Amino acid sequence: MQFQITYIEFDFEDDLYSMTEQETEDFYDDYVGTFWEADDGDDLVEEITSAAGYCIKSIDYRHILN
Repeated sequence: MQFQITYIEFDFEDDLYSMTEQETEDFYDDYVGTFWEADDGDDLVEEITSAAGYCIKSIDYRHILN
């Protein structure tokens, strides 16, 4: 299934490197609006977590029908 990310919030709490506000904004811009292939919502979270290197606190997405 294909999903489009409409909102995402990552957990940066345990990160030793503190991103600037601009770096954080750019990081989120790399994910919001993107399309992902996944089996279901749980798989989507795992895919994005693996790609981003950060756990997800909150996510909204829409399922794209083919």
